[in-house]
Amino acid sequence: MRITVYLTDNRPEPWIKALREALPDAEVDVWAPGAPQADHAVVWAPPQQMLDEQAPGLQGIFNIGAGVDAILKLKLPPRAKLVRIDDGGMAVQMAEFVCHALVRHFRELDYYQEAAKDGEWTYRRPRQRQDFPVGIMGMGVLGQRVAKAVQHFEFPVNGWSRSPREVEGVRGFAGEAQLNDFLAASKVLVCLLPLTPDTRGILRRETLGKLQFGGYLINVARGAHLVEDDLIPLLDAGQLSGATLDVFQTEPLPADHPFWRHPRITVTPHASARTLRDETVAQIAGKIRAMGRGEPVAGVVDTVRGY
Repeated sequence: MRITVYLTDNRPEPWIKALREALPDAEVDVWAPGAPQADHAVVWAPPQQMLDEQAPGLQGIFNIGAGVDAILKLKLPPRAKLVRIDDGGMAVQMAEFVCHALVRHFRELDYYQEAAKDGEWTYRRPRQRQDFPVGIMGMGVLGQRVAKAVQHFEFPVNGWSRSPREVEGVRGFAGEAQLNDFLAASKVLVCLLPLTPDTRGILRRETLGKLQFGGYLINVARGAHLVEDDLIPLLDAGQLSGATLDVFQTEPLPADHPFWRHPRITVTPHASARTLRDETVAQIAGKIRAMGRGEPVAGVVDTVRGY
């Protein structure tokens, strides 16, 4: 078995070493033009040339990140399965990040931080968790892990997904028909959706304006989910009280972008969850072995739906 590796913006050597250790019977090498045909590819933002050259024998394409929107823009080999990482150590990181942003907003810790700069010893009136229902858009592996973490802080949790999902302790909403009801039931909105043609621009004036008044946005999915020009007017009007944004239309976020300077927007540099190599390699190796035995594997992407 041969595995070829191409990882834009990542050093391939540690990944190759880990894959060789996990799959000692496999030949694992970095891809270069004219490389021998491989059975599987481990990739991040590969060039079209790689997929074209490897197309005849390629059985599996393993994307090391959870999102596959970038690779779906390419022409994929018709016989190869595109497989996304279910977790790769990202779920607990995402839960940490969302809970930090949620609690920071709910407990008004930004206020205390600013007061401390001026040497002010002052208090805010305690708020009630039931007044801050959290709506999670996208109830896959990451969304369910975030929901579980949020529940530990005793916030009401709503979940919205394309098709109905039953998650313990979560009030479920599904499909376009229930989107407005989901938004109206939520005050803090967490976006964990895959980026597809249907979800691009889903965070816009019309949808965000349906949140409970004074709502709060946490976007840790993709920048293209948010219509950026719509956010600041909603903040300035008070419909939204703030936002934590980890993803943006253009990354890195340009230095002159108004999000940097708005007092109610917290910016982080796409850092909410990073792929952890050891966990990801173990998952890829397990899936490759399962495919070799003819067994089904989780995470195979439906290229029509986009996830």
